Amino acid sequence: MYRIDHTIRLLKAAAVDKKEFRNEETRPSAWTQFHCTQCGEANPLLITPYESGFPILSLYDGTMPRLKQEELLEHKALQHTHQSMLHVGALTVRDLPTLYFGTDCHKCNTPHICIFGYGEQQPGLEILEVSGVWQYAIR
Repeated sequence: MYRIDHTIRLLKAAAVDKKEFRNEETRPSAWTQFHCTQCGEANPLLITPYESGFPILSLYDGTMPRLKQEELLEHKALQHTHQSMLHVGALTVRDLPTLYFGTDCHKCNTPHICIFGYGEQQPGLEILEVSGVWQYAIR
């Protein structure tokens, strides 16, 4: 799991076995896997709430964005945030605080990005939703 510090473009979406986790399924971590877009190898994704990932805002916002907002919308990685939740960012996964991390296939080293949202969607309902995993290339 790593931060992406260079400008990238999204290529192909990877298959993810399970995308939504609720309440106890997120504790201590949510576990699923994605299948590499290059070689098909199954790769583990272990997401620990409040520990895993980096704010997605750091990729698409600011003076030096590393990923275009239009590209995130085109690939359906993020959606426009509801007006009442704009404090978590203009683009999110289901209006939840949204994070990402880079990961490489353990067989062929193809780089991928995992984008997910985590938070309390309503009182008593914590959601961790993996928007998806995409192969990426450095621009």
